Amino acid sequence: MGAPLLKVSNLHKYFAAAAGKLHILQGIDFEVNEGEFLAVVGESGSGKSTMLQLLGTLEQPDEGTISLDGEFIHALSSNKQARLRNEKIGFVYQAHHLIPELTALENVTLPLLIQGVETSVAEQRAHALLARLNMSERADHVPGKLSGGEAQRVAVARSLSTKPRLLLADEPTGNLDERTAQEVFELLRLLCREERAAVVMVTHSKQLALDCDRVLKLHDGKVVDAAVS
Repeated sequence: MGAPLLKVSNLHKYFAAAAGKLHILQGIDFEVNEGEFLAVVGESGSGKSTMLQLLGTLEQPDEGTISLDGEFIHALSSNKQARLRNEKIGFVYQAHHLIPELTALENVTLPLLIQGVETSVAEQRAHALLARLNMSERADHVPGKLSGGEAQRVAVARSLSTKPRLLLADEPTGNLDERTAQEVFELLRLLCREERAAVVMVTHSKQLALDCDRVLKLHDGKVVDAAVS
């Protein structure tokens, strides 16, 4: 096996508080290979979401390094980090964060248009992703006309539209009922395998975590377990 797609080394993050600095992440180390689906679990306050923010270059680490495709992402300028997020990193959150005025198709197409992709090519890619998520018949609907599960499927399609190398998912099924959550998760896993995207997914669902390739457990900002499911 070649070099890991994502490598996290000695990652630390502090936040200011009235009582002094809070040490949120305390020397995190792990790797993720291309096409691997990693679940991150732990109680609230263990540092899971903060770690995702750092992986997505939305926050800067205080110590340590993160490399993606062999490139140290926090050594890049802010403009290059923005380009990296658009080209190599996809995001799926608990709330779908779709643009309410745009249709499902337009929401999925938008990241490609920002890249400068021709509209017809972007729409072809968006249609293909929506079809894989069983959303073709809802492509012309705005988010307000979609169910929670449908909106989250559109969010998954949007996150993969630019063919990212890394997908970061923060409780992507947290607002869905159990059956719909399982359906969305299975579609997300299937699509990411087809696209060869690595996934780091924060979840409180033990069952979904066990369905991933590996489970990384955080406790008080430290990795306490890295069990293979």
